[in-house]
Amino acid sequence: MVLQAEEGQLTTSSPRILVATAVPVERDAVARAFPEPAAELSRPGTVLHRLPDGGPDLLAAGVGPALAAASSAAALTAAALDGAPYALVVSAGIGGGFLPDAPVGSLVVADEITAADLGAETTDGFLPVTDLGFGTVTHHPPAGLVAAAATATGARPGTVLTGSTVTGTAERAALLRARHPRALAEAMEGFGVAEAAAAHGVPVLELRAVSNPVGPRDRAAWRIGEALGALTDAFGKLAPVLRSWTPHDPHG
Repeated sequence: MVLQAEEGQLTTSSPRILVATAVPVERDAVARAFPEPAAELSRPGTVLHRLPDGGPDLLAAGVGPALAAASSAAALTAAALDGAPYALVVSAGIGGGFLPDAPVGSLVVADEITAADLGAETTDGFLPVTDLGFGTVTHHPPAGLVAAAATATGARPGTVLTGSTVTGTAERAALLRARHPRALAEAMEGFGVAEAAAAHGVPVLELRAVSNPVGPRDRAAWRIGEALGALTDAFGKLAPVLRSWTPHDPHG
C-alpha cells in the first residue's frame, strides 16, 4: 500500500537514509520489512517512497550504473536543497553470487563496491581507469557499518562488482574472479549509487541477496522470490543498525 505525501514534506525530522534499488519489486521487498505503508513523494527528477517512524526513503533508481547514479543524484540533490541531506545511501537488491562463497539465498554486504568493466582492453589485458591515470573504480563503505550489518543480517562481507552487462558464461565468471579474488556478488547499480553518494560526500552501503549463481545464464536456476524474501528479512534485521548509526561514529 502506498499513500500520497504532501509536496514539500521533507523536514529535518524525516528519515535521512536513502535506500536505492534497481526496480520497484526490490523497493517493495525492502518496504515489507517495515510495518507502516510508504508514502509516495515526488521530487525534481525522481519519486521517493517514504517510510514513517524513522524508516528510510526508498527509491527505485533504475537498471544499470548510469541510471542508478542519475536517479540517486537527483534524490540526494533534492534533499540537500530542502536543507535535510541524507546521512547514508544504501544500494540494495538482488544479484548474482560467486559460488561456492555466495550461494543462492545468501546475503552479501559490500566492503568494496567495484566497477568491473570501467577501463580499457589492451593487448596486455584489461586496465581499470585508475591504471590509466584518472577516475576511480572502487568505493569503500564505512568498515564499522559493514561489520554491524554483517552481524545483524548474517551477510558475508566482500567485494560486490558492478557491471553494465550481467555475466552469462563460465569463462566470464572465471575472468572476473581472477581479476577480483574477493568478489562475492555482482549487480548493475552499486557503483553508480556510490558515485552519486561520493559526489555529495555521503557514505554508502551495498547489500545484495543472491538470486542466481554468476556464470552460465540458466533462468531455471534463478530463485528471485527466495532472494526477495531474504532481502525483506535482511532489512528487518538491518533497520535498528541503520537507525543507530551516525556518519560521525568513530567505529564507522
